[in-house]
Amino acid sequence: LSNNELSGPLPIGIGKMLSYVTTLDISWNNFSGEIPSSIGNLSYLNVLKLDHNMLTGLIPLQLQGLSRLKTFSVSHNLLSGPVPYFLDALMKPESYASNKGLCGPSLHPCKKNGMKFDESFQAGFVIGYVGSFVSALTVFVFYCLPWLHVKKRKILKVRPIVTRKKSKRIVVEQVGNLPTVDDLEEDSKQVTPLSLLLCCDINLADLCKVTDNFGQQNIMGSGQMGTLYKGTLPNGCLLAVKKMHDSEHLEKQFISETDLGRLKHVNIAPLLGFCIAPNQRLLVYKYMSNGSLYDWLHAEAQKAKILEWPLRVKIAIGVAKGLAWLHHSCNFHVVHLNISSKCILLDRNFEPKLSNFGRSMLMNPNSNTSSWSFSADNKFWDWGFIKKDVSSFGTVLLELIMGKEFSEVTSDSKSLDGSLEKRTNHLLDSSSGLYDDIDKYLVGKGFDGDIFQFLRIACNCVQPFPDRRPTMLEVYEMLRTVG
Repeated sequence: LSNNELSGPLPIGIGKMLSYVTTLDISWNNFSGEIPSSIGNLSYLNVLKLDHNMLTGLIPLQLQGLSRLKTFSVSHNLLSGPVPYFLDALMKPESYASNKGLCGPSLHPCKKNGMKFDESFQAGFVIGYVGSFVSALTVFVFYCLPWLHVKKRKILKVRPIVTRKKSKRIVVEQVGNLPTVDDLEEDSKQVTPLSLLLCCDINLADLCKVTDNFGQQNIMGSGQMGTLYKGTLPNGCLLAVKKMHDSEHLEKQFISETDLGRLKHVNIAPLLGFCIAPNQRLLVYKYMSNGSLYDWLHAEAQKAKILEWPLRVKIAIGVAKGLAWLHHSCNFHVVHLNISSKCILLDRNFEPKLSNFGRSMLMNPNSNTSSWSFSADNKFWDWGFIKKDVSSFGTVLLELIMGKEFSEVTSDSKSLDGSLEKRTNHLLDSSSGLYDDIDKYLVGKGFDGDIFQFLRIACNCVQPFPDRRPTMLEVYEMLRTVG
């Protein structure tokens, strides 16, 4: 529709009219009025060109939710106010040229009451901060307040992870954001989110009450670290309570869980509270109604659960996003070291949540020292730990594609000298092998091309030599491009 003489306001409901559009170019016209906020609903949009019109008012902040957007221009209009903060794309100043009232990222700082905002307080941050605070407050009201009538609870303090420079203003990290390459290069010293302070120290008697004294009927599962129980609060909210085995060897794992489980990200299982009692260590998490990914992929035949390919794509991308955030956050690096389909939990919308941080390690990239006083040069840290997570993720991705456990994948490769590398190479070289090995529920559903590309990514992740494996940020970007 560009280069016409179209005029008038843009339709308010344009976001519903063009649900699947990838390019919207209405530049070089005479459109007037405000930019409809519903454009923010066009989630498939890659190109949005609104330049050379007579549009007025603010640029809707809803546009910053367009995660696929790569080209954006509103130059030569009459717009004013802050520009959106696009997480996955850095817009050049030319995108906003000839709009004297615009300010923010790529432009001059916005002003308020005659004072300049700090550059860190961008429009995207404001929304993220308010959203994270409201979410934290909601969690606190529904999950923690029921215990506050017993006694005054201790508030778990967040251990400083980075050295703060007094000359710089401290910024609270936006919850749930995956850092872009530019973000990783910034020398920002951020503290952990405010919502982490709302992790409650819970009384053992209260946990006994909500789990019916840890009755067998409430057992959800059991593992090396302990047994998981379902708990029900008086207001009906559900909890997942992990009762750890009585062992001195698990004390370090408990500390790791309480430290790293409180990180706030959309793809990390939120830790709500903990309990320290004589010979007792318990962790309290938000209940995940869809259980673990393992439950869905390896259910008994009579209780088979079918996970369609679009959901598998969503899960793979979500897990990759969470791991990339842990690995490449600009203020500290975390390796999980225990990635498997059993530690990937699914909420009611099948959004994956990483859990089981008992073996995890944390390192300050500026001091090369982890939270467990571990020292290593960057190459050793990368090859020995970061790339181990990448390999484990590749194994999970193979599980998603084949519907088989890792042990089954390797045992099936005995005819190929038992080598997973040869097995994956065989799959890539043989189209018939692909159809023989992928989950039968995925065959003939029209996703063969995407499945084959995901398989290639998985095989790259499980390369035998760590330096040949991609980073999780690269994996996330590749999966998102395909998915």
